[in-house]
Amino acid sequence: MTSRVLWRIFTFTLVQILGAILGYWLDERYTPSLASPFIAALVGAVIAGYVWHVLDLSNGLKVLRWLRHGDSELGGVGSGVWSEVGDRVRRLVRTHQRSVAQSEERLQDFLAALQASPNGIVLLDSQNRIEWFNQTASSHFGFEPRRDLLQHFGNLVRDPGFAAYFSANDFQGGVVMPGRANTLTKPVRLSVHIHPYGGGRSLLLSRDITALEQAEAMRRDFVANVSHEIRTPLTVLSGFVETLQSLPLNEAERERYLALMAQQAMRMQSLVSDLLTLSRLEGSPLPPTHEWVNVTEILGQCKNEGHELSRVLWNQAPLLVFEVQSGIEIAGYGLELHSAFFNLIGNAIRYTPSDKEIRVSWKVQSDGSALFSVKDQGVGIALEHIGRLTERFYRVDRSRSRDTGGTGLGLAIVKHVAQRHSAELTISSKLGEGSTFTIRFAPARVKNPV
Repeated sequence: MTSRVLWRIFTFTLVQILGAILGYWLDERYTPSLASPFIAALVGAVIAGYVWHVLDLSNGLKVLRWLRHGDSELGGVGSGVWSEVGDRVRRLVRTHQRSVAQSEERLQDFLAALQASPNGIVLLDSQNRIEWFNQTASSHFGFEPRRDLLQHFGNLVRDPGFAAYFSANDFQGGVVMPGRANTLTKPVRLSVHIHPYGGGRSLLLSRDITALEQAEAMRRDFVANVSHEIRTPLTVLSGFVETLQSLPLNEAERERYLALMAQQAMRMQSLVSDLLTLSRLEGSPLPPTHEWVNVTEILGQCKNEGHELSRVLWNQAPLLVFEVQSGIEIAGYGLELHSAFFNLIGNAIRYTPSDKEIRVSWKVQSDGSALFSVKDQGVGIALEHIGRLTERFYRVDRSRSRDTGGTGLGLAIVKHVAQRHSAELTISSKLGEGSTFTIRFAPARVKNPV
């Protein structure tokens, strides 16, 4: 830059000298008698300096016009100081533009990361107006970008619990509130926490805790049900033991008490066995897709066990009708499949009168899937119970289930086995017309040699 300034001084001085020489020459040539040649040289130097300044000012105006508009290339200013100024400004502008572009790119990356967050994120200004929110928050609270930006958050979310939390201005903890999509049949619960930060702004985080609350409720119900199911036979056993120890009983009475104790012990054994089965299903690896199980053999075992169960419950063989397409194999674990199939057959035997028919079907469908179904002629199940039948310990008729030896875990086991084998359990029933339980296996799990 210093060399440019020196060049600028040099050109200005040179122009003045040339102007003085020109003025001196013109005075000597054309008007030698009007004025002194030195005065003419001085006037020429002044005029030349003025012209230089005009040209220099013109270049400065070009640079100023370019700085104001910036929509064209800077040209016509030569290679002097103004050209240097233009070059330096251009470099600074380009550096600033790159910096702005990089900042914008980082901002977009940051916003994209916030959009990908599983939690709802809302940015609030110092007046608690919405500056930005991600898609998760939009679904949690029902926001729309065009409609709700810069709206006061408290005007859009009217839940009384959240309103009290918001107005208290104590954000050390959070609040639990219903989500926008919350209904009686499908509850949605949100955990909302506000975090103040610089300039009076706030960061609001929302998290869907519906599954966590449902899991916690299921855990409490599970513990309560297990405790109840085990405590009942233990109470009976304790009473019988105390009776045997304290009262003189004849042989017939002692045999009756011992038979009842054995029945309660078997009930507890069945309950523990089913609990262990569920635990194993939940904690073990998924069944392989390359180990094939012959379902015909499994159903043969289920048929024999069904006859034995019916003799125990009803003192006669059931009317079991098996329609089995032979040769069909399923990729998975044979013990799990046996447990699922026999649970459905056993339930049908328990809840179907002994003179009614139970039809078991196993066949391949036209789309390559395989269908296992158990259709009974029992009392049927009301519609409001069907959606909860696979919950642990859920019973439509608790007294009858205990009388027939059910633990309330059979259908939960069936559901887990079906899910682990890429299958789907469906239930259809009408009161007084019986029920049909069906497991449909995906074609990828089915091998039909025919």
